[in-house]
Amino acid sequence: MYQGGYDINMDAKGRLAIPTRLRDVLQEACAGRLVITANTEARCLFVYPEPQWLQILPQIEALPNFNKAAARAKRMLIGYATTVEMDPGNGRITIPGPLRKYANLEKALMLVGQGKKFELWSEESWFALLDEEVDEEIPAEMQTLAL
Repeated sequence: MYQGGYDINMDAKGRLAIPTRLRDVLQEACAGRLVITANTEARCLFVYPEPQWLQILPQIEALPNFNKAAARAKRMLIGYATTVEMDPGNGRITIPGPLRKYANLEKALMLVGQGKKFELWSEESWFALLDEEVDEEIPAEMQTLAL
């Protein structure tokens, strides 16, 4: 399970170093092979260990093509999906240009654990998200949480 938030920097070529405490875990889980794709609901990226991505890919492929919302999600998730390999020495990966552009990634980033995957945000977008007011009703599943 991936959890926690990490502030990281990306250089002008789109390279960033995976935080040290995650490197060994990711080497063990996926030999440093990650799949990065667009989040269909927010301007950030999903970062999956490759085995996790391969588990959900058939579900994405099975989405109906004649439903506009499903087809859009399928196009984005599969169309942007890029496999990258973490450099074993320094833990660096390179975020491809189209993905950087999609998520408005520049220098300051936030890598946020989300259980089986990570989200990669521009630091500015991440803090703007946290400052947003939520006007939706709390789902029933959340009303039973005891934190």
